[in-house]
Amino acid sequence: MFKKYSSYVESPYFQSKNDFSRAYRRGFWRSIFSLIRNTNNRLLPFDEVMQHIPLRGEHSLGVKEIETSKIIGTVNRYHDFDRAFLPTQTNTRARWESVNSAYFKDIILPPIDVYKVSDVYFVRDGHHRVSVARERGQAYMDAYVIEIDVRGILDENTSIQDLVMAHEYAVFLTRSKLDLVIPGADCRFSIPGQYDRLLQHISVHRWYMGEKLDRPITDEEAALGWYKEVYMPLVRIIRKHKILNEFPQRTETDLYLWIIEHRWYLAEESKEKVSLEKAATHFMNRFSNRPFRHLRQFLKWMKKKIFKKKKA
Repeated sequence: MFKKYSSYVESPYFQSKNDFSRAYRRGFWRSIFSLIRNTNNRLLPFDEVMQHIPLRGEHSLGVKEIETSKIIGTVNRYHDFDRAFLPTQTNTRARWESVNSAYFKDIILPPIDVYKVSDVYFVRDGHHRVSVARERGQAYMDAYVIEIDVRGILDENTSIQDLVMAHEYAVFLTRSKLDLVIPGADCRFSIPGQYDRLLQHISVHRWYMGEKLDRPITDEEAALGWYKEVYMPLVRIIRKHKILNEFPQRTETDLYLWIIEHRWYLAEESKEKVSLEKAATHFMNRFSNRPFRHLRQFLKWMKKKIFKKKKA
């Protein structure tokens, strides 16, 4: 009696049902942890990715063996699976279990169809085969590969925000011509939608330069003047006071913009000029993300007071 029950449980049909339930539970808990940690757990949508990458063309590579860990996106099924290709809904449970059962029966499945973009892959057909393969720990699988020729690099950790940021920065460099006059200059933000404000700063500086020199200012001159006379003086202050250490995962350009705007508010409140250094240190002391920073400052102040009393 016990032997019959054991074979009943271990049959491909019931094993596949158990495997799907386990995969679905894992997908559910991954989505919960993603919400708690505020991380992106979704598959990359192919169409959305291609909006942010300059396309040069495409060509077929035929059938290739590809790494399953580098399959990070989809053409049309991004609501059905998460970034690890765990199922996020039960509508296609029967299809998933059918594919999984094929492994127990040693049935050879046809290659999947993918787009190759940089170093990663987007599934055109074969999502359930990818999901089952990932769940079973299969490192490689066969695929019909069409390679998309693009500028830029994508990897397993790329997100839509990364692509948006890269696209915005490329547009900023094209419009400002900053990379032509300062090769290697890095004015990247950590959040999207900020580069138009930098272009405004460069435009304002162009006007001041024109007034001072009494002639039209070229794009290159405006970018170079802004970088050397406005941007870098504040960046040197940020480095001097190690302000970036107080704002983890931010950039010098983030701080440049925030401190410039903070300086304006301070000047409006005090009705007097505020130096860059004063604005920078005031911003750091007021908005630092570091826990217990203010407590440390208070303890330093108390230590000085005690030392003064002892000397007196």
